[in-house]
Amino acid sequence: MIREMAFRTTLVLVLALAVATTWVSATVGAPAPVSRVARVIDGDTIVLADGAHVRLLQIDTPEPGSAECYSRAAGRDLRRMLPAGAIVQLESDPRLDQVDRYGRLLRYVHRGGRNLNLALVRDGSATVWFYDGDRGRYAGELLTAARAARQARRGLWGACPHAVWDPFGPATTGPSS
Repeated sequence: MIREMAFRTTLVLVLALAVATTWVSATVGAPAPVSRVARVIDGDTIVLADGAHVRLLQIDTPEPGSAECYSRAAGRDLRRMLPAGAIVQLESDPRLDQVDRYGRLLRYVHRGGRNLNLALVRDGSATVWFYDGDRGRYAGELLTAARAARQARRGLWGACPHAVWDPFGPATTGPSS
């Protein structure tokens, strides 16, 4: 009786491991979904051709209409990178939320093999924001890019004398000049 229970338990564990291994190998190497951009809303949000709204993960830009320094420039910078009709790959981060409180997908956006979240921070068009302190897959690279952009005074770091460096809070750049 005890041997039979041990055999069944072992069999169940082996089967569970086989299923988990198959699932992981099928999803880890899976390519990111490909989508077409309909339009850019602002410096960190896009709309896809299917109507889905996507908020770029782990970054933030000044909000348009807020009269904050660099709010219009941030949107312009993302529009340059993502013209209407551009093909992008979306990458989710299992460490982070998948959808925000507004129903937007939270994703890293890639175009032509380039991580645009990282590119925006590197160019000084966006700053890092670890919402709720959560650090995603590219946290280290984003911080390194932000420090370099600040030091070189690229983008908002050169244009906005009152810009605040706080990766745990939203972009704060002060009033437009």
